[in-house]
Amino acid sequence: MAELWADWGALAYLAAAGWAFFEGETFVLLAAAAGRATALIDPWLLMFSVWIGSFLGDQLWFTLGRKYGTRAVRKIPGAERKMASAIAFLERYGVLFVLTFRFVYGVRNVASAACGVARMPWLRFACLNFIAAGLWASAFVSAGWYIVGWLGEKGTIYALGSIGVVVVLYLGFKLVQYWRRPPAPPVTEET
Repeated sequence: MAELWADWGALAYLAAAGWAFFEGETFVLLAAAAGRATALIDPWLLMFSVWIGSFLGDQLWFTLGRKYGTRAVRKIPGAERKMASAIAFLERYGVLFVLTFRFVYGVRNVASAACGVARMPWLRFACLNFIAAGLWASAFVSAGWYIVGWLGEKGTIYALGSIGVVVVLYLGFKLVQYWRRPPAPPVTEET
């Protein structure tokens, strides 16, 4: 991670923003930990980069949800169920949901679209989203930065290696599940 910053310089912060546009907790933690261990990554620039990337990504999903409604997620497997869950959270918790959905596993990817589907006013969502993206960015950059101080460099390497192994095993499990699922019945056209 630190070598990426050494080789790419300012473009690495742009890559971090791009990564956060789509997701990015693990990336942000790793980048911040690498920054603490090597002093090659400025935590303030990293935080600002992922803040803006996350904000813009969720603004896009909000816009898609507002414009296309639930049709925007129907083509994504399992997204309709997550959308219904996100809308239920939004109706129950309102502003608190918008400020915290980035920290809730399972609904983050559709939460912004759910806010658009629920017809939340654009300006209100944009303001709340900007604050929430800042909270998210500062929390994960801080966590990654201070984890090295807490675990030490060697402990951090072991922890990150363990996380990497778990991720690879999880992806392998999902791949096996995908291969084992029965084929979809053929679609017949009605004439």
